[in-house]
Amino acid sequence: MVPAIYTVGEYAEAGGLISYGTDAADSVRQQGIYVGRILKGTKPTDLPVLQATKFRFVINLRTAKALGLEISPTLLSRADEVIE
Repeated sequence: MVPAIYTVGEYAEAGGLISYGTDAADSVRQQGIYVGRILKGTKPTDLPVLQATKFRFVINLRTAKALGLEISPTLLSRADEVIE
């Protein structure tokens, strides 16, 4: 139980307080699309640079309670996943 904010959701699932970062599954999907386009003959220099559009927000309530923290209902409602 570490009172920290991470960029990878798995850290919050493992006991971290909060995580907010890009959705790993979406990033891997985008990488696959790029590889497919390269294998079909597109030059890597012709591919656009993409910026992440999907993010994942995870709150670990077990950790918050263990640390004596109260998470606001507004913040909880915005989370993609709440670990109880």
